[in-house]
Amino acid sequence: MGLGKYGDKRVLDLSEWGRPFARVAARFLKEKPISVIQVTNIHLFLTIFCAWLITQEYTIIACSLLVVKGVIDAVDGELARIRERPSHVGRYWDTVADTIGLIAVMCSFGILLDWNYTLVLTLILATLFQYSLFNHYSILMRELGSGDTTSRVDERMKPEAYPWENQTNVNFFHTIYLIFFSWQDKIIEFLAGKGSKNLKFELTVSSILGFGMQSWIILALSLTDNLVYLPELILFVNMTFMLLVLLRSRV
Repeated sequence: MGLGKYGDKRVLDLSEWGRPFARVAARFLKEKPISVIQVTNIHLFLTIFCAWLITQEYTIIACSLLVVKGVIDAVDGELARIRERPSHVGRYWDTVADTIGLIAVMCSFGILLDWNYTLVLTLILATLFQYSLFNHYSILMRELGSGDTTSRVDERMKPEAYPWENQTNVNFFHTIYLIFFSWQDKIIEFLAGKGSKNLKFELTVSSILGFGMQSWIILALSLTDNLVYLPELILFVNMTFMLLVLLRSRV
């Protein structure tokens, strides 16, 4: 547990730019009476606040705070590692919270930019698949490096709760995950193939699709008054990266 997210593997994860700041915050919080779940709740509330700011047309402030949210999003995992207390509940709730935040932000952009419901839904689904692709290779890289093992490629088997967790809570959140998220994981697993020997290409390129990197790109669009091109970013640019990774994974 003393190792980093990817264990002993040194990889270029572009979405992890905020990890050093998250480690500092996690060390500060290590002995403080705040739980990992509470940290996850903080970045969820911040994301919802950003969504409200977007509807009020404070886009630069909102997009700047989404970058901050990307750092806070890494604090919960770092805090769990530093305390040597991984959590299945925390893993599942983090995914649920990220998805709630994604839906809120996309809907707020839809209101601001007058998108129709079909476009909003398409962008949400496309982003979820992009996140799943990055998560897929992130988990595989962790397995190669003997890093964090809380997340699994195949979540169908119900995990056994850690001594500091309640099995009932694990069962509940595991069921929620299976119902709402396992389908996209299975589609990505089917499309991905075996991958290259060290997975470094797949991990690095797919990390562009992670929230940490995407938040900077969205901020750049906001600062240059180009948020109108957000659908093109998600549906064409990001999907091109996704296709590149999937093709490389099958070579």
